[in-house]
Amino acid sequence: MQTILEETKYIMSKYHIRANKKLGQNFLISDEVVQKIIEDSEIKQDDLIIEIGPGLGTLTKELLEKAGKVICIELDLNMIKILEDRFKLYSNFEIIHQDVLKVDLQKIIKEEKQTGKIKQAKIVANLPYYITTPIIMKLLEEKLDLETITVMVQKEVADRLIAVPGEKNAGAITYSVYYYSDAKEIVEVSKESFIPAPEVTSKVIQFKIRKEPRVQVSNEKKMFNIIKNAFTQRRKTLLNALNNTNIFESKEQGTKIFQELNLQEQVRAEELTLKQFAEITEKLL
Repeated sequence: MQTILEETKYIMSKYHIRANKKLGQNFLISDEVVQKIIEDSEIKQDDLIIEIGPGLGTLTKELLEKAGKVICIELDLNMIKILEDRFKLYSNFEIIHQDVLKVDLQKIIKEEKQTGKIKQAKIVANLPYYITTPIIMKLLEEKLDLETITVMVQKEVADRLIAVPGEKNAGAITYSVYYYSDAKEIVEVSKESFIPAPEVTSKVIQFKIRKEPRVQVSNEKKMFNIIKNAFTQRRKTLLNALNNTNIFESKEQGTKIFQELNLQEQVRAEELTLKQFAEITEKLL
C-alpha cells in the first residue's frame, strides 16, 4: 500500500506542482496524523464535511470514504484540477472554487440538510496559517449549524485558541472560542510531517460547538469589542486599556465599575474570566 509521502510525490510530479508560498501551502505527508484527524472527527455516513483548503486531497480521500458528502473549498486553480481528476468517480464529492471568507456556509449547510441525507455538518481543515484567525472567527461568529470544527494550525496559535480565559497565554480570540465552543488539542504535528517543511510546529485542535454560549450577555458584539480593545494594549492595566480606547467615558467611570465588580485597579486583561468581561459589558449598556 502506497504511503501518503509516496502518493504526494507522485501527484506533485504528475501535475508539475510546487507548494504555493503565497497561499501558505504545505502538504501533509504523515499517515499517522491523517488517521488521527479522521478518527477524532468521528465521521458518520450521514455527515456533511466541509473541507477548507484541501490541497492535493490527502485528507479528502479519507473523508470521502466515511462521510455522506464532502464539499471542498479551494482557492488555487491548480489544486482544483488535481482534486477533480482524483475524485471524479465519487458521487459524494463537490468542490467550490472560492475564498472561504466569501462563501455562504450557512446556506450550504441548510441546503444539504434539506436533502434528508445529511444530519450533521462538520468542518475539517488544514488552514493556511496566514489567515487562520479570520477563518476561525468566521466559523464561530456566523453561528453555523455545526457539530465540530477540526483544524490544523500553528502551535502558538493553537495554544492561544484552546487556552482558558484567565490563563497566561490567553488572547482576545481565546474568549471567543471559549464563548462558542469546548476546545481541545488532538495532536502536535512536527515540521517533518509536511512537504515543504514549514518553519513552525503545528497542532490539530478541535472545537465542539456549544448549543448555548458559555455566559449570558445582553450584547455579545459589545462584549467582544471590549475584549478586543482590552487586548490591544495588553501591557497596560485593563483600566487604562479600556480608558485609552474610549470604552469608558472617563477613568472615573472605569474605576467606579471596577469597584462595583470587586476588580483590582491593577488587573490586566488576560487575568479576567469571560464572566467578568460580560459583567463589565452589562455595566456599560
